[in-house]
Amino acid sequence: MLGAELSIMEYFTEQNIELFLERFRSLGPLPGVLLTFLKSFVPPLPTIVIVGANAAIYGLWLGFLYSWIGLVMGSLLTFGLIRKAADTPFIRRWAAKPKVQKAMVWAQRNGFSFVFLLSLLPIGPFVVINMAAGLTRMPTVSFAAAVALGKGVMVYCVSYIGTHLSDFIDQPVKFIGVALFVAASLWLNRKLQAYFMSAAAADPME
Repeated sequence: MLGAELSIMEYFTEQNIELFLERFRSLGPLPGVLLTFLKSFVPPLPTIVIVGANAAIYGLWLGFLYSWIGLVMGSLLTFGLIRKAADTPFIRRWAAKPKVQKAMVWAQRNGFSFVFLLSLLPIGPFVVINMAAGLTRMPTVSFAAAVALGKGVMVYCVSYIGTHLSDFIDQPVKFIGVALFVAASLWLNRKLQAYFMSAAAADPME
């Protein structure tokens, strides 16, 4: 499993993604939307690289729009599919895992905050978030609003970096800022997950 994830990560470099987008640019927004859409179903795909490449190829605003549409559509489809399949044996077994149970507690009691805060980060367990929200029967409107707003902020920040990458490389101070942004996202993601999990453990599902 780990080997497969590493192979995917090795292929989806910024250069390869930009080549793919350039090659199929005649298809309009479809390639850019498709890559971010797949993120909801293929967790190892690098969100930062894909969103940054979209912005570099299509420009800040179109790149932002295509990435945002793909991520939101993928999240909504995952959410909807899990709601439909919630009673199947496979999903019930997956939902019985301790980490998933804890995520479901917070998704159930603090649905909007849970989804919105974790959607703000470019790195995180997006598939688990979408599935946990679907299993807890979180209102579709609340889920859609949280994802749309959270992803909107995150995608704009990464798109801005993608369209100004040469500036960040030429100016070390700005490049350090980008590195700190990624590091802070990783740190905050872990802190939020730890907070949600510890709170869920202290307040188990009834």
